Amino acid sequence: MQNTTPTDSSQSAQRWLPLDDPQRAALHNEVHARPSARVRLPALITYVAVLNEGISREAEAAHLRRLPGQAELPLDYLKNNFLRLRLDGFTVKWERHTEFTRYSIVQPLPRHAALGASEPDLLKELVVSAQWLAEIPGCTVAAVQLAMVNAPLDDAPALMAQAVTWFGGRTVVASLMGSSVADRSDQSGGFTSRQGYVHPMGHSWALTQFRLQPDGFERILVIAPTDTSQTRAGRIAQRLFELETYRLMALRGLPVAKALGPMLTQSEAALVRITAELENKSSSDQELLDTLVSLAGGVERATAENNYRFAATQAYYTLVGQRIVELREKAIPGTQTIGEFMQRRLSPAMATVAATGQRLASLSERVARTSDLLRTRVDIATEVQNQQLLEKLTRGQETQLRLQSTVEGLSIAAISYYVISLLLYGGKALKAAGLPINPEMAAGALVPVVLWAVWRTTQRIHAKLHVGH
Repeated sequence: MQNTTPTDSSQSAQRWLPLDDPQRAALHNEVHARPSARVRLPALITYVAVLNEGISREAEAAHLRRLPGQAELPLDYLKNNFLRLRLDGFTVKWERHTEFTRYSIVQPLPRHAALGASEPDLLKELVVSAQWLAEIPGCTVAAVQLAMVNAPLDDAPALMAQAVTWFGGRTVVASLMGSSVADRSDQSGGFTSRQGYVHPMGHSWALTQFRLQPDGFERILVIAPTDTSQTRAGRIAQRLFELETYRLMALRGLPVAKALGPMLTQSEAALVRITAELENKSSSDQELLDTLVSLAGGVERATAENNYRFAATQAYYTLVGQRIVELREKAIPGTQTIGEFMQRRLSPAMATVAATGQRLASLSERVARTSDLLRTRVDIATEVQNQQLLEKLTRGQETQLRLQSTVEGLSIAAISYYVISLLLYGGKALKAAGLPINPEMAAGALVPVVLWAVWRTTQRIHAKLHVGH
């Protein structure tokens, strides 16, 4: 193909777009972040998903370095949360997610484990050591042994007999995957199920028991025609692994919901008692407030501790439904499909988790409304007390004003008495000096003038004080 890339330096330096957003490249390439593996059939894929809380990338990188030829594996290779290591005759894929890390080991299927075998030992010829597998950092949440074999799908009864023998003669859940369907759909049990006319042949079978084996693994068997491409085989494996991992991660909310049940029942009963006491006014506001604050604290703590788990459960459950739809299942006569099994077993658990989350949120809202009612009652009582206190202050101020008026009257009389006394003494002094004056008559005549002058002076002082305020 002809190279159409510009070679002229001036053209290569030409900028055709504004500056990139710093996250543009990372967001654009997110769709390629975790590509499906190319799997050559027949193959055995050993899959382990572990919870990574408290597990650093450094610890996971150190564990990957224990693989043959990976002693110098740089830590930077793990920065994008995805790594595929191609080793001698097998591959190891590492993926880190928010809550868990996945390890997938892809190798050729041992001959003794081919279709027709009875409960083959899939760990006997595992390409990694048992110690390396057991020492993966984290706690196991999902472990699956997926055997992928080639066989024609036209003789369903004979193929099912071989598959049941492979599982030791036990009942299996099976689906014909990749069936074409009509364009009609409905919603059932949280999953999107498609119903309509189905082409008789899909691209592969998937069979499982959804049971843990004594070695700690689940087993899944995929049967595909010989012309199945490596890319399709990789997509099938990825969907089945994601389906099982998301199922188990979704179920992590169920024990939390069950544990919250007794606390919610007690809290709801306590709230009923508080509401009744609030209505009947049988307890003091302080007692009700203390009880309600304690109840609200417990409810808010439970909400803070479990809100993420309930939200994550719903998110994982949605992903399970999406992966079920992507399988495009058709029932194999005599067996349940994987989607039917999930709907009947998983949906009740998810309904319990959803109901508990709604119950907790409803209790929190009811506690908040009761708090508002109690706060309103306290506010009304406080307003009444303030009104009574204001009335007492008003009555006190009136008494004080009357007392002040009385004191002012007495003060005017006292001041006038002292002024007249001074005038009397002044008149006597003038009389002694030889002036023809009668001091007593002069003082008596000045009494009204002195009283008016003192009263007028007092009024002026009051007027100045009022203007100052």
